[in-house]
Amino acid sequence: MDMIASWIGNIPDFALPFALAALGLIVIERTGVLALGAEGLMLVGALAGIGASLMTGGATVWALILAMCAAGVVSLLFALMVLVMRINQVIAGLALVFFCQGLTGLLGTLLDWTNKPVAGLKAVSLWPFSELPVVGKLFVQNPLVFITPLIFLAVVLVLNRSVLGLRMRAVGENPQAADAAGIPVLGYRCAAIVAGSMLIGLAGAYISVLSTKMWIADMVGGRGWIAVALVIFARWSPWKALAGAVLFGCIEALIPQMAASGIRLPQYFVFMTPYAVTLGVMIWVAVASRDSSSQPGALGEPFIREERR
Repeated sequence: MDMIASWIGNIPDFALPFALAALGLIVIERTGVLALGAEGLMLVGALAGIGASLMTGGATVWALILAMCAAGVVSLLFALMVLVMRINQVIAGLALVFFCQGLTGLLGTLLDWTNKPVAGLKAVSLWPFSELPVVGKLFVQNPLVFITPLIFLAVVLVLNRSVLGLRMRAVGENPQAADAAGIPVLGYRCAAIVAGSMLIGLAGAYISVLSTKMWIADMVGGRGWIAVALVIFARWSPWKALAGAVLFGCIEALIPQMAASGIRLPQYFVFMTPYAVTLGVMIWVAVASRDSSSQPGALGEPFIREERR
């Protein structure tokens, strides 16, 4: 029972980076921009969060905010490539990942931020739920875990219940019609790229500042790619993405618990497990769902404004 309680209590810590990264990708892709650069943007957020925490003497909240801003600034490079230069969005996303991997590895070494611990945030207890047997540890988490559902709620309300969200979806479904209606397509896409990238940067900062509490090169470890798969699994629905993130969090949280209980597993099998589950989920989605209506109609297509006569 102690192992089960510990496993349940660790699920949010593993699930939250997936959730925030997937949410950021949904914000971007709802406007028709195919975003594959989550892995790189999470690395930028992770490094910026640690650097800001070290330079500010442990001001964690400011570290998270600055990490989001850093990811937003770097995303402007992606916006330039896909919106202005009209580079293929798949190639641009992959290039962004490789660029961020090299940049963060270089800066982390030059600035000597590697393996330097930071304080993070103290856990908050939601009494009386924290006193419940078995599941009580689920309600003893750092504050960002409890704020994340509110972030999801805010994004859902904006996307589905506001004029701004209606225009974003119009830009993603039919940019030519949106442009004819006077909606600045490139402006909305650029704003969505920056806003979504800030959420992805926050996911990376969570890993380094609040979970691991130090910077290690390539510490994101493929979570950005799993977030990309989560978006497809969720059919671009934020709440389904959150449920999928919890599922992957359950799997990742189970691995160290099994190791602590004495169950011996091959090292490479452990490393392979999250990606094997991702492949299984993708195959299941492809077989079980033939409906692509939830996918933005213009996803991955560059916007070329038609000349009006």
